[in-house]
Amino acid sequence: MNLRVAVNGEYFDDAKAGIKTHEYRLKTPYWTKRLVGRHYDTFTMTKGYPKRGDKERILTMPYRGYEEQTITHKHFGDKPVDVFAIIITPPKESE
Repeated sequence: MNLRVAVNGEYFDDAKAGIKTHEYRLKTPYWTKRLVGRHYDTFTMTKGYPKRGDKERILTMPYRGYEEQTITHKHFGDKPVDVFAIIITPPKESE
């Protein structure tokens, strides 16, 4: 099973470069249902919503789970929020 998440270009590029180590999703009933108690084989991040086969805008990696964290991030506003931090392990260039 694959967990697929569309992200902003800035975050996609950072993940692909190995700079971004987690993809954050607010701890809502929607994300709780998608993550808690579920097993995924792979995690796919897309740069927006690419056309099928646009490999430059699709990054697939083994799913390594998530951590529950409280963070402050510009995307979520200026107050701390509870999030699921999905672990990013981008494939090496040779893969």
